[in-house]
Amino acid sequence: MAPVAVVTDTTHYLPREVIEANGIREVSLYVTWNGRTDRESDLVDYAAYYDYLRSATELPTTSQPSVGDFLAVYEPLVEEGRPVVSVHLSGRISGTLGAAEQARGELVARGADPDSIHLVDSATAAAGMGVCALAAASAARRGASAQEAAEAARALRRELKMWFALDTMEFLRRGGRVGAARAWLGSTLRIKPILTLEAEVTPVERVRTAGRAFERMVDYLRLRKEDGHDAWFLQHIQAHDEMRRLTDRGREIFGTEPEFVSEVGPVIGTHAGPGMIGVSAIRRSLLEA
Repeated sequence: MAPVAVVTDTTHYLPREVIEANGIREVSLYVTWNGRTDRESDLVDYAAYYDYLRSATELPTTSQPSVGDFLAVYEPLVEEGRPVVSVHLSGRISGTLGAAEQARGELVARGADPDSIHLVDSATAAAGMGVCALAAASAARRGASAQEAAEAARALRRELKMWFALDTMEFLRRGGRVGAARAWLGSTLRIKPILTLEAEVTPVERVRTAGRAFERMVDYLRLRKEDGHDAWFLQHIQAHDEMRRLTDRGREIFGTEPEFVSEVGPVIGTHAGPGMIGVSAIRRSLLEA
């Protein structure tokens, strides 16, 4: 049997070398800003985008891949006889998974085996979605079937919880992706919210200062370590100094280097805004299923 191929979308924001080393294919989302529309995958340097976002009077818009974008990735794999596991950001916050489902349906209508493409709703985004795809890729390398590789992604997701702290809720408010944190809008835009993503944006805690938000991220890494999670990772948006400090604190807690530290790109960053910091840790045994 041909090896399983893993596909995901560009909202993982894992380092490029990690994606390439694991042989993961990507389908890009889009962002419209400053009078043009770009594939997110074409925006390698995010600094210009975030400079624009900080001062834009009108929030940039983001959009899902087309069915054709998915077909362009799926069709060659199916023609090679390779089963596909396709892992995507939460279906509650994006139509990306829906486009993947339509592409799968079109291929099945043309005669493809319905079991040739397995779709996984990660019910999260960014690094959380990315490590689900990594778990599927690891299982595929070990000879797993598509169903087994998809289950490896889901098993990791069941134990995953990411915390992220925003500098402001203004971008979430403007983009309409507030989710269950809607009750924190209004005067609470001045707080530093700590959130998670469980299908939709979900509140965790409110703090008053950036310093306290940082320390709560450290506390969460420590809690994950105490609970037996030994592989940790960090993401941010234009918060390089905070990431250096947080990496140092994480090394003290885990005694190891992070799996990766990376910056979140425009599609998710449009709604989270500059200054975001995010942390999590998982059991390595799940990542290397």
